Amino acid sequence: MAMTDIASRTYDHGWRLDPIVRSLLDTDFYKLLMLQMIWRQHRDVDVTFALINRTTHVRVADVVDEGELRAQLDHARGVRFAKKELIWLAGNTFYGKTQMFGADFLAWLAGFALPDYELRKADGQYVLSFHGPWTHTTMWEIPALAIVNELRSRAAMKDRGRFELDVLYARAKARLWHKVERLRDLPDLALSDFGTRRRHGFLWQRWCVEALKEGLGKRFIGTSNVLLAMEGDIEAIGTNAHELPMVLAALARSDAQVAAAPYRVLEEWRDHYGGNLLIVLPDTFGTTAFLAASPEWVADWTGFRPDSAPPIRGGEQIIDWWRSKGRDPAGKLLIFSDGMDLESIEATYRHFDGRVRMSFGWGTNLTNDFRGCAPFEGAGLEPISLVCKVVAANGRPAVKLSDNPAKATGDPAEIQRYLRIFGQAGRSETPVMV
Repeated sequence: MAMTDIASRTYDHGWRLDPIVRSLLDTDFYKLLMLQMIWRQHRDVDVTFALINRTTHVRVADVVDEGELRAQLDHARGVRFAKKELIWLAGNTFYGKTQMFGADFLAWLAGFALPDYELRKADGQYVLSFHGPWTHTTMWEIPALAIVNELRSRAAMKDRGRFELDVLYARAKARLWHKVERLRDLPDLALSDFGTRRRHGFLWQRWCVEALKEGLGKRFIGTSNVLLAMEGDIEAIGTNAHELPMVLAALARSDAQVAAAPYRVLEEWRDHYGGNLLIVLPDTFGTTAFLAASPEWVADWTGFRPDSAPPIRGGEQIIDWWRSKGRDPAGKLLIFSDGMDLESIEATYRHFDGRVRMSFGWGTNLTNDFRGCAPFEGAGLEPISLVCKVVAANGRPAVKLSDNPAKATGDPAEIQRYLRIFGQAGRSETPVMV
């Protein structure tokens, strides 16, 4: 990758329409893995995604211009997979496997386009939603988040001087490099970039990936961003997300089917993928409930990604469960990715070092940490907890409980129903870390 002078690019463009989404590969790898499974098994399901701002005191609609937002969303709808991108997906090796994506699926991708959207304002927030076939709406999640976050960054920097921007990026670069130098002290660290969804901007994410690649060497194992993986000859990293059990549970016709949905998802996933892609995401409806009812065969999967409990507590819970199933945790993998930053990566690594294999997905605090870096007042560059979640499937409400009630989404009555099915055990509210 060629080094980019981000400050000059920011200053010189003057915020004419500079497309944020220039490629449909500018998304997280797990979206493509999930999409292939959805396309093969659930292409008749309609799903609605909606933007949710958990940082409610930040009035995004007061900052981001609606016309600019519509222009970026409309531009993204016109982007198609390029021939060279499809050739790369067909011929590249992912997780040690060639031909991860079937020829029929790639042929379908060649004609793919993002569907329409609905947008309005309410109480200082954007009400942005995407309704249609699951095969299409699922692909809006990452571009929608990237667009809103980058437009917010652009608004904060609009009309700032060339030297102000130079200082801003110099300070942010120095901060990241300090983190990299500290992380070098962890000899067996395995770290990847998970920062697409809440990045400051595409160019900044690319700079961060370049810095990790040079600064950490083999400790940097890849990026979730498929475009950056292709351009930088880096491993594409990712498995699956909460939307799979959320949709299957929403489609269920009985409480028993709702309770079985997380395991049905894993059975379907196992039919498509294996090896290091056999990673369990247990917290959609609460990790404690998931482990208590989990089939024996789940213990033979490669690992878990504890996503909403504090990392050390969540990791210990899973290690205890492996031991209760007679499995040796030393051969298993834990992937930590929820709100991780330097201190939590260091603490988690040292706590579990030698007891279990570990990998870290570094997200918002990698690609959007500008706290205190701006040489101007009222910067508006602090990251916010913006998500794009499933809210309905075939017209039926979808729910996420999470291990952290502050991250729960869904209709309140449906949340209460799911709590009656899965229980409250193990759920503990903590501040949401971006």
